[in-house]
Amino acid sequence: MRNLVNLLLRPIIAALVILTIADYPVHADPPLPIVAEQGMYIIEVYPQHHQMIVRVQGQIYKTYPIAVGNPSTPTPVGEYQIVYKGKDWAPSFGPRWLGLNVPWGNYGIHGTNRPDSIGQHLSHGCIRMRNRDVKELYELIPIGTIVKINGHVLGDSNHEPRDLAEDDVGGDVQLIQSRLKSAGYFKGICNGKFRSDTTAAIKQFQRDRGLAPNGIVTVKVYEQLGLLE
Repeated sequence: MRNLVNLLLRPIIAALVILTIADYPVHADPPLPIVAEQGMYIIEVYPQHHQMIVRVQGQIYKTYPIAVGNPSTPTPVGEYQIVYKGKDWAPSFGPRWLGLNVPWGNYGIHGTNRPDSIGQHLSHGCIRMRNRDVKELYELIPIGTIVKINGHVLGDSNHEPRDLAEDDVGGDVQLIQSRLKSAGYFKGICNGKFRSDTTAAIKQFQRDRGLAPNGIVTVKVYEQLGLLE
């Protein structure tokens, strides 16, 4: 009887093995390491003050001066995670790179060959550190660490939010997509990438609100979505 059961199970097990292998890319990258104490470290970034604070179990461990994005390519506001750590990408990135899981682009914390930029809004959106500081951070911070970048997703409170159109990317685009999705207009992924599906949703929203259906997010659209008073 045991031999009969083994004979019957053998093709089923073989099929499961084949399916498992077929579903896993031969050249796949190894999975990210599991973070044993996820949440022990938190990084807080304050772009307006060009400051990064590292907390360990809620207590301030160290504060670093940084450079952040210029007004046309701002550092993305929001809560992200360190998902990659690398060394020596290129001179402009300094000796270390800690990548963030921002869905609409490649952003990270890295060193620089422009130490004079520290304390200014001069990057293309990444967070720059002095090379000695980023080396220290690299050794301290595990993959999976939360990075909280503070500020308003619509930008400086003293200025109107930017007009948005197809091909724009950013946290403001993601916020618009989220509001449109909640209202039943947008069916895609809220990834901060303004593509044709977002344009179509904006146009339909504009028609229903009596606005010119041009697919451009203006102050009027922000107001109608409840994002501005």
